[in-house]
Amino acid sequence: MLELFAAENADQWALPLADLRYFPTFLPSAQAQRFFEAVRESACWQQPEITLFGRRVLTPRLSCWMGDSDAVYRYSNTTFNPEPWTQPVLELREHLHAFTGRRFNSVLLNYYRDGNDAMGWHSDDERELGANPVIASVSLGGERRFLIRNRQGGKSMALCLAEGSLLVMQGDSQKLYQHCLPRTAKPVAARLNLTFRSVLPRHNDS
Repeated sequence: MLELFAAENADQWALPLADLRYFPTFLPSAQAQRFFEAVRESACWQQPEITLFGRRVLTPRLSCWMGDSDAVYRYSNTTFNPEPWTQPVLELREHLHAFTGRRFNSVLLNYYRDGNDAMGWHSDDERELGANPVIASVSLGGERRFLIRNRQGGKSMALCLAEGSLLVMQGDSQKLYQHCLPRTAKPVAARLNLTFRSVLPRHNDS
């Protein structure tokens, strides 16, 4: 089992049995802006349909599943075959590897064009991510409010994800908690979020 990622300069949330570490200045401002433009221009953006409460609906954001050729991912009854890595995302992955010591074979890119684009409550707990996945979430562009709550209910906790920040979710974070990026009526700049992860090989009986 891989060791949990740790760093002394992280802001750590006190959540029972979870491990969330936030690095507000993972990328300097100028570098974050450069990555924002390069990633936005190079990705193959789509607006896929997913199953939500038994209905097929368009996701309220643009997205791109990218990674190694065998990093096939399935959620909401939809199978996603990875787009090839683009050079800006590969560069960002190498920067992330140098910082965390971890190798990721895939990434989900989400493009939130304005405050109407959002992500509902969910956990990244698909079987191909393993029992205790490490999710490394890089934010580029406008700042947005991120919420997390216990699956059993209760009050949610909020964190504003700044431009160039990194949020690492590990331990039992996905097993015990849900997170979301809610809509907002406030004027917000466009935002890119890249959640790097490691997908396990799929088998024919899966």
